[in-house]
Amino acid sequence: MSSTPSTELQADLISPRTTSKPALIAGAVGIAGLLLSLGLLLGGFASGKQFAFSWLFAVVYFFLIAVGSLFWVLVHYATDAQWSVLVRRQMENVAALLPAIFIFFLAGIFFFAPLLFKWWHLQPGQDHLYDHKAGYLNQTAFYVRAFLYFIGLSLLAFLSRRNSIRQDNDGRAIHTVRNRKLAFIGIPVLGLSTTFAAVDWIMALEHHWFSTMWGVYLFAGAAGSSMCLLVLIVAALKKAGHLELVNDEHYHIMGKLMLAFCIFWAYIAFSQYMLIWYANIPEETSYYIRRTTESWWDASLLLVVGRFFVPFLFLLFQGIKKNKKWICIIAGWMLFMQALDLYTMILPMLHQKGIALNLLDFTLPLGIGGVLVALFLRSLSKQSLYPLRDPRINESIHLSN
Repeated sequence: MSSTPSTELQADLISPRTTSKPALIAGAVGIAGLLLSLGLLLGGFASGKQFAFSWLFAVVYFFLIAVGSLFWVLVHYATDAQWSVLVRRQMENVAALLPAIFIFFLAGIFFFAPLLFKWWHLQPGQDHLYDHKAGYLNQTAFYVRAFLYFIGLSLLAFLSRRNSIRQDNDGRAIHTVRNRKLAFIGIPVLGLSTTFAAVDWIMALEHHWFSTMWGVYLFAGAAGSSMCLLVLIVAALKKAGHLELVNDEHYHIMGKLMLAFCIFWAYIAFSQYMLIWYANIPEETSYYIRRTTESWWDASLLLVVGRFFVPFLFLLFQGIKKNKKWICIIAGWMLFMQALDLYTMILPMLHQKGIALNLLDFTLPLGIGGVLVALFLRSLSKQSLYPLRDPRINESIHLSN
């Protein structure tokens, strides 16, 4: 933190008038999606179970992206990174959506937990495998852990963003020091919260099944998909005439991180599959048996090709990583693959004989996503689009790698 921010830098501000209309449209789309989803449920066009599983798919998808964004903020401070200063504010804005995601989570889990989890109302002696896990998998512990996940993660997102914005006002380096200390505490909290949330909300759908690599698998998807979203946000803001200081070198680094987590995801996915296949324990193999049944096999195969091989081959080339058009296409594709990945985790527990797409699989993500996009757009006009007086701002402006 020895460098001094340039005194000539001006805040990169978006007028509330610029974001109000897109935010209004996104909010209207989100509310319409939620109302349509409720209409399908109450009108008898979709079952309660279908609504529950589609809702879980949507909530977990956005939760992981927000957690991934928070991870990159914490890593920035823990490693005293220079390159990410100009784009860090957008990661802070996405992570700040965690409280809203918590509200969506609570609204759904209160009504639909018994439809999702077979163990929810099991009594002692009904399932001998569950009896061994009942100390962890019970309703009280489930709610307490969920509350702790969101309180801890939301607090980390709030404090890191607040310190960053305060530094815009007074320029004091103490805010960076505080966020660095917060990062050292926050990274273990984030790792534990993500791991146990992955167990509680997805692995527990099939409570007989277990995998010691599950939390890392979900984390790999969260980190990679959040970096993809950052690419799209930055590109959109640049197209609108903002973030002019962001250059091809920033895209290059973001592309390299996308490639790194594309490889890391594939490594964890293969390792988990290989170890379960090799051990051949019935409680473990049940997960993959479901996902190789009928049309689920096609989805799983598409996931292998589309989630790893396609982006891997493109992101190997430096020119593509520095090309805004191509890297945005790849980022969008990887976000779609992340959705497919979560879909094949969650929905086979409902549709065990093959894929059975339902309108709720689209309206619920659209509804929740629309509301979150509206909240994100509203936050853009409240502060500079980049940390104006961060001690490392000059290094980020003159980035070369």
